[in-house]
Amino acid sequence: MTENKATGGGIVSAHYCSRWNILKREQVEAIHQASLQILEQTGIRLPHEHLQNELAARGARVDKSSNVVYWPPALVEECLASAPSSFKLCAPDPARDLFLNGEQGYLTLDGSGVQVLDFESGLVRPSTKQDLEDAARVADSLEQVAFMWPPISAQDYPRDLQPLHELDALISNTTKHIQAMTAVSPHSARGSLEIAAAVAGGMDVLKERPIISNFQCSISPLCYDAEGLEAAFIFARAGIPSGFMTMQVGSSTAPATLAGNLAIGNAEIIAGMAALQVICPGAPTFYGSCATVMELKSGGVACGGPEDFMLQAMSAQMARRYKVPSNVGTFATNAKASNWHAGVENAASGAASIFAGADMMCGAGLLNGARIFSYEQLLLDCEIFEILRRTAAGFEVTAETLALETIHRVGPGNHFMAEEHTFNHLREIWQPSVINRSAYDRWEAEGRREALQNAHDRAAEILKNHRPEILNNQTRKLIDAIIARYQEAGAH
Repeated sequence: MTENKATGGGIVSAHYCSRWNILKREQVEAIHQASLQILEQTGIRLPHEHLQNELAARGARVDKSSNVVYWPPALVEECLASAPSSFKLCAPDPARDLFLNGEQGYLTLDGSGVQVLDFESGLVRPSTKQDLEDAARVADSLEQVAFMWPPISAQDYPRDLQPLHELDALISNTTKHIQAMTAVSPHSARGSLEIAAAVAGGMDVLKERPIISNFQCSISPLCYDAEGLEAAFIFARAGIPSGFMTMQVGSSTAPATLAGNLAIGNAEIIAGMAALQVICPGAPTFYGSCATVMELKSGGVACGGPEDFMLQAMSAQMARRYKVPSNVGTFATNAKASNWHAGVENAASGAASIFAGADMMCGAGLLNGARIFSYEQLLLDCEIFEILRRTAAGFEVTAETLALETIHRVGPGNHFMAEEHTFNHLREIWQPSVINRSAYDRWEAEGRREALQNAHDRAAEILKNHRPEILNNQTRKLIDAIIARYQEAGAH
């Protein structure tokens, strides 16, 4: 694997030489047809009058009393066909632009945890905007994190203003692309656009180079809310890529079987993407899935295990069926600490997403089923991602890499340590960032340091030294004024 040339330095991606297709071709089509049947016969609740009227005019049956829309299969197919198959996620720093073209996969943080593992005390407490700013600085310094989600919420601000403060915290501490995933109302969508435009240089510039993107979640089973739909349309009209994501839970908000779980979640996603194309034909969109199953002993969510990993891989494959980029929930272990449990689940989860060819992978840095942010876990997840992306990349077989001339020169019984060929290629060999591969005696002499301690120390170093100066004073004042105006409007 070489560094992503499209993004210059400072960003890495998983480059896909080949992909793991867990579903056979006929199974993909069976899921697709089942989803079309669900949308036609069961319907989906879309409580948005303008959308309902447009769909009715194009042959859909709309029950105004229940807000349920019954889609003709041909209409779904027609709408999906207008979605672009590839597009760019722009960044304030153009060297960090990301190309969603099916050839590489990018990692981001997990989203909207409500607690943070305090870096100094090690105790769990509610998250604040300052915590999010600190998390953003750490993530900005990590080349494995290609774009940004808000991993924790700014709970020290009113709920309706949290999305604006969260975007502010990110956009003030990174020059990477931001997915403003908590902007789920018209109010927060408009405010997010104004903040992004202040950084980009105006609404027209933002439309040309969208430095943010967004997605809206379905409410499983088979519902969207009016505010979320309108927010998606507001973003799309402004040229902002707007995806749709499901978080259905098998045995709870979706059938217990994986096929049924996938079919209903797929129906929700393609309905959202098709609805966007009805209102904004040709708007960039993507297929998002954080599907899981119920944890049978507690009634909560599993967040780990073979069902989750298969749903990740199958979701990436279904997105390819519709020729749109995928955003797949990855990592998000249910472990309560950065331990063996977390390592097993996140390694398997990362492998499922990377080898299945996901375009975007969300989930780094959170514990306890995406509730608690941990700086150490973020570093550990990036280490897992780095190992997996290099494994997925394969290797080149050329005259240079076969090294026949060097092999002949060294011959039997000698070594390659002093060879020029070795010096030329040494730095291509992966070196761990936090994993401890010292010899036993050295490991013991150094105090039996493990990866978790190394991750803590590296995070401490980043927090102390990485302070990017992103915004000038004029832009800072503009953003403050925008947030103050929305706060005043909310007060009335």
